[in-house]
Amino acid sequence: MDQKTFYITTPIYYPSGKAHIGHSYCTVATDAIARYKRMQGYDVMFLTGTDEHGQKIELNAAKAGVTPKEYVDEIVAGFQELWKLLNISNDRFIRTTDDYHVKAVQKIFKELYDRGEIYKGKYEGWYCTPCESFWTETQLKDGKCPDCGREVKWAEEEAYFFKLGNYADRLLKLYEDQPDFIQPESRKNEMIQFIKNGLDDLCVSRTSFTWGIPVDFDPKHVVYVWLDALTNYITAMGYGSGDDSDYRKYWPADVHFIGKEIVRFHTIIWPAILMALDLPLPKQVYGHGWLLFGDGSKMSKSKGNVVDPVILCDRYGVDAIRYFLLREIPFGADGLFTNEALINRINYDLANDLGNLLSRTTAMVQKYFGGSIPAQRQAEDLDQDLVAMATSLRGRYEESMDGFQFSNALAEVWKLIARSNKYIDETMPWALGKAPDKAPRLAAVLYNLCECLRIVSILITPFMPETAPKIQAQIGAGADVCNWDSADQWGLLPADAVVSKGETLFPRIDVAKEIAELDEILIQKPAEKKAEAPKREQPVEGVAMIGIDDFAKVELRVAEIIACEPVKRAKKLLKLTLNDGQGQRVVASGIAKYYTPDQLVGRHVVLVANLKPAVLCGVESCGMILAADCAGGDVKVIFVDEIPAGSKIR
Repeated sequence: MDQKTFYITTPIYYPSGKAHIGHSYCTVATDAIARYKRMQGYDVMFLTGTDEHGQKIELNAAKAGVTPKEYVDEIVAGFQELWKLLNISNDRFIRTTDDYHVKAVQKIFKELYDRGEIYKGKYEGWYCTPCESFWTETQLKDGKCPDCGREVKWAEEEAYFFKLGNYADRLLKLYEDQPDFIQPESRKNEMIQFIKNGLDDLCVSRTSFTWGIPVDFDPKHVVYVWLDALTNYITAMGYGSGDDSDYRKYWPADVHFIGKEIVRFHTIIWPAILMALDLPLPKQVYGHGWLLFGDGSKMSKSKGNVVDPVILCDRYGVDAIRYFLLREIPFGADGLFTNEALINRINYDLANDLGNLLSRTTAMVQKYFGGSIPAQRQAEDLDQDLVAMATSLRGRYEESMDGFQFSNALAEVWKLIARSNKYIDETMPWALGKAPDKAPRLAAVLYNLCECLRIVSILITPFMPETAPKIQAQIGAGADVCNWDSADQWGLLPADAVVSKGETLFPRIDVAKEIAELDEILIQKPAEKKAEAPKREQPVEGVAMIGIDDFAKVELRVAEIIACEPVKRAKKLLKLTLNDGQGQRVVASGIAKYYTPDQLVGRHVVLVANLKPAVLCGVESCGMILAADCAGGDVKVIFVDEIPAGSKIR
């Protein structure tokens, strides 16, 4: 039986400046899926690369006093070094200056021309040099580029055009017939509206600059960057070259991961080109959100607020950065990068939770059993909940990974880590160790913890490829019990496993000191000194300001929802039974329109614990849970599943 294939790509990045954390975000996400699919047994093809032609590169090279090729060579080398640092496991790296790609693009252009899909005309319109994009008057936003907000200039020149307008109906039918073709759903709605507003034919050549692939039958023209760049996904597999065996093996791609700003090119222009060539279409295009800076602005080299991932990796380790990028931000949504969020994830998730669990477990195995857990073990009913959670984890994790919901997959893993730490407190190994007759029970407890660590190590492998084998080495788990097939099995750690306490995986960080240092060195700031921001004296958007003493009066705690049911006399209310770490209480919450009880049981929420009780429709409500008003009238409960019940928020 032939091995199943899986073809995944990043966008090919534009090397107008050095790679930053935004580039790393998409590439690490793609790498995590590639590693996950390999772990499942797929024959994976993972492609990334650089898009090196265009007017912007030509202008930047001229300013630097070098040729365009010399200019991109240096920057591309930086991208490749960064991917090596971040343990990116790409199978191919394509450059649009590669000879085989140049020849294939010329062949594709000529084929489209011969088919009557490309014709010569004259272009008149607005052009954004940084985006390499043409815009009509109506598409401009306040007279500027609707994508990047920069100035546009009027351009008139002879050009070849692709008959994009002919494909509007076929594209709309594609979206209807394959509803998952564009993800997330919001991106699809945007593309449908864009097409319905009218599709103009696409300019696919330029004559006003020379840095591009020449049209071989009309050499004063160079191929427009989007036709050049988009075709990389098939030329990298040998399409248009002498050996197209990889193209026949891997195409169509299973998914293109791209930033949301280029969804239009990948879901309108790219499938239209493939339709014109009578080639299969990719199965899915996933447009992820932007990694925003702490003030909510998009990271931009021109703004000087891009974050250097090399600095982060040097300070905290590659796996910590990979974990943060995919745990902090739901894939598909925009997310903030802040120094505080990064340090807190390292301290709480990696040092306190995972690192502490491994350290405590291995230390106790060495202390009480000399590094080898006895085969004689005594199980108790308390173990069953832990075993059930551990053996069912892979299914929940797989569902999230298949939907590219990395943060959810990691949250599921961290639930087991949290449960394992709680299990230590429940079983009190230090007390068992004082009673010789309790040795079998102690052996069972420590074995169970090692088994949980074994399963955790398997499932964090796509995210943290250096950390996983370190955990496996410390608990004495070999490759034969640390693979995908063993991730939902229990009791596979051999009796002769040698457990040893190794290095501290993630040392705790002094938050205040570290953030102060990061604020000075992390951001690639412009040369000029920025003016000091004025102090805020007025309330935010008319909301009355309060002092720290006022805020301190509010008691916020994490609580677990242990039961939930509708309130019979009120359509809007749900009756929540909460464990706040000190006992149980009931809260009535007006979220019945947005959640069903089965969506809430087991989740951890933020509770206003010192709110005076109030009777709502016959239910005495002792507190309130926090939720956010979202766009379109939606309401989202604030979930904090990785934080134990009873934790105080401050």
